[in-house]
Amino acid sequence: MKRINEIKLCYPGKLEESEVYARYPIIKFVPVKEFYPGKSRPLMLDSWRNMLIFGDSRSVLRALLEDNTIKGNVSLIYIDPPFATGSIFRKGKTISSSESDEIAYIDYSLGPEYLEFMRHNLIFMRDLLSEEGSIYVHIGIQATHYLKILMDEVFGIENFLNDIARVKSNPKNFHRRAYGNIHDRILFYSKTPRKNLWNDPREPYTEEDIKRLFPKVDENGKRYTTVPVHAPGETKNGDTGKPWRGMLPPKGRHWRYPPEVLEELDKQGKIEWSKNGVPRIKIYAEEYMKKGKKMQDIWLNFKDPPYPDYPTQKNLEMVKTIIEASSNPGDIVLDAFCGSGTTAVAAELTGRKWICIDKSLTAIKVALKRILEFQRQPFVLLDATGEVSRLKQAVEEVLKQKR
Repeated sequence: MKRINEIKLCYPGKLEESEVYARYPIIKFVPVKEFYPGKSRPLMLDSWRNMLIFGDSRSVLRALLEDNTIKGNVSLIYIDPPFATGSIFRKGKTISSSESDEIAYIDYSLGPEYLEFMRHNLIFMRDLLSEEGSIYVHIGIQATHYLKILMDEVFGIENFLNDIARVKSNPKNFHRRAYGNIHDRILFYSKTPRKNLWNDPREPYTEEDIKRLFPKVDENGKRYTTVPVHAPGETKNGDTGKPWRGMLPPKGRHWRYPPEVLEELDKQGKIEWSKNGVPRIKIYAEEYMKKGKKMQDIWLNFKDPPYPDYPTQKNLEMVKTIIEASSNPGDIVLDAFCGSGTTAVAAELTGRKWICIDKSLTAIKVALKRILEFQRQPFVLLDATGEVSRLKQAVEEVLKQKR
């Protein structure tokens, strides 16, 4: 592991971490407007307000590190940053857009500037996370491999947890000399090895799952499958290495349960014997259906919306799943590239505190409109650009549409 941690990306303009911090002067946030759910202002138990911040992610993140109520207290970061496509993204009514549509943002091209931009963000995010915190970086296939190495460097390869493949769209039939691309990636890291908050998300078994995984049916019509009564690893001194019914576990293995427990399972009819006298433990589908199926690292059911409010809008249920998996109600969730505000909406719906940042005024307007539709907690709109008048005008546009 030590040798692996010596692998780093080298590119022009890469700064030392101390230089990264020194590069960004501490900025002040200017409150523009507070928003409260309903007509009355609810009594708050603390001074916390959720934050929608208009500004460059790096400058804002650096400034947030000066707030001791935030630094080291963010439980979860989910970001959907620029994908390094070099494209111009416009706000249209579908996933396609016209040159007459409003520009949402202009993406970076893949190169040293993009990598250093992302590295600065990641350094600040790492220091904002709590010791039990996690970060999910949603990224396209163009930049995944570069960001994986960058994140290994910033967070430590020992904190890498998953490279999740997410099916983003239906199959494509574009003419190209390659396979169709229908997936993007989510890189999942913890702040501290083996300490990340984890709520073990589950999903329901489908009928097809049940038939495939539990192919047998007992006399009562209940579906089940069988597994060996032994498991890998020898037990030299414990009960699971002792004989049962005159048999020892196979070489290199041990009984799953002590002999007296296996005897009881057999009395209950939970052990199936083959014609050759080989025992196997019965596992019933109903036992597994109650707790659901453990989620894996290929996500098939979280496709992007076909009629997005913002060109890079992600699936709301996917973001809710991530938030519920890696944070608890009342925890702080942060998104430094909030786009359409999906993370804020998901946090509202799941009872988390949130901080969302974007430098696109178009994104801020879309996010503000969506958050107000789902708002359950007070939040404040902050300016970190020095363009308060533009932001106030944008707010009036959104509120006028809402009336």
